[in-house]
Amino acid sequence: MKYGITKTIPLSYQHAIDKVIEELKKEGFGVLTTIDVSDTLKKKINVDFPKYIILGACNPPFAHQALTAEEEIGLLLPCNVIVYEKQGATHVAAFDPLVMGKIIDNPALEPIAADVRARLERVMAAM
Repeated sequence: MKYGITKTIPLSYQHAIDKVIEELKKEGFGVLTTIDVSDTLKKKINVDFPKYIILGACNPPFAHQALTAEEEIGLLLPCNVIVYEKQGATHVAAFDPLVMGKIIDNPALEPIAADVRARLERVMAAM
């Protein structure tokens, strides 16, 4: 099952993070959490891992709509967006909210997921 919207981009890792955050803001998302996976793995288990960050993005009106329609949808929130380096290239990926419809049987979520996906696609297109 494909579960993400992915793109390889011609930006440095840090520039990609800054650009993703900027583009998310244009679409009404804020970044609630930032997890530097590389740093965490180094500190916690002394493992070197390539540059990899998880951004927990949230659009409050959509989060409210989704939580109102399905209380346990919080298990899948916020919308995760990742930036990582692999073989000298920078990659950006976002969780595809339409996947939620494949695991949660609630038609009320479909239009919310479609709107969020459209916004995330615009973020990816702007990269």
